[in-house]
Amino acid sequence: MSFETRGLRALIASMALAIGLSSAGLAQPSSANRLAPSQPGTDVYILSFGLWGPQSVFESEAKGAARVLEASLRSKGRTIVGFNTKRKAGATPQTMRNAVQSVGRVIDSDDVLVFFLTSHGNSEGAAIVTQDDQMIITPDDVQHLLQESGARYRVVIVSACYSGVFARKLADERTLVITAASADRSSFGCRDGATWTYFGDAFFNKAMRGESRLDVAFGKARRLVTRREQREGFDPSNPQIAGGSEVLARLNAR
Repeated sequence: MSFETRGLRALIASMALAIGLSSAGLAQPSSANRLAPSQPGTDVYILSFGLWGPQSVFESEAKGAARVLEASLRSKGRTIVGFNTKRKAGATPQTMRNAVQSVGRVIDSDDVLVFFLTSHGNSEGAAIVTQDDQMIITPDDVQHLLQESGARYRVVIVSACYSGVFARKLADERTLVITAASADRSSFGCRDGATWTYFGDAFFNKAMRGESRLDVAFGKARRLVTRREQREGFDPSNPQIAGGSEVLARLNAR
């Protein structure tokens, strides 16, 4: 799921500018962004974004991942899904910032935020492509959004080529990072009309349907992806998991 850096590299600055806009310049969250309030104990909030509009697989994966995560992590009423299509821009810097602001209004210090991105990627980050614009969301941009959400415990999942770059920047004891590929490898399955990418199918559609522990589900998914890539003659994508010891302990104790 790689894409060419040429032509997009110059837009990294515009992405950073958009993420840094003051709240006065942003639309207020719609009713779709109203989340259930935090309750005693650990609640899980889910933000799921399909960023590459020209191919429907990313919309499908963003929706499917949100459904599986919500069921597995018992987070009904605490999910926002946004996606771009050939005609709709629903996963932009502005809508992502609106979503994290919605989380910030309700999340508690004991809660966990799951932040999922699916798109094409390169060594800079993941691409955001709408009918009218294209840019890159970098690990620094995601870190800024996580901080603005107010979430103390975070899970970042990125389904894209070279998505291991997010693990390098973001993983720590309170931030679990799961990626479809290492920082120097491609991932596969981004066919228009498909329901899932290879990693999304293995992790969400197969491993997580019977396993709520994210680290265990990742181990199963990695084996499934590796076997599929070997069968089809692809170089291994080397999915990654890093950090998150405190997050996993909190989630597994629920």
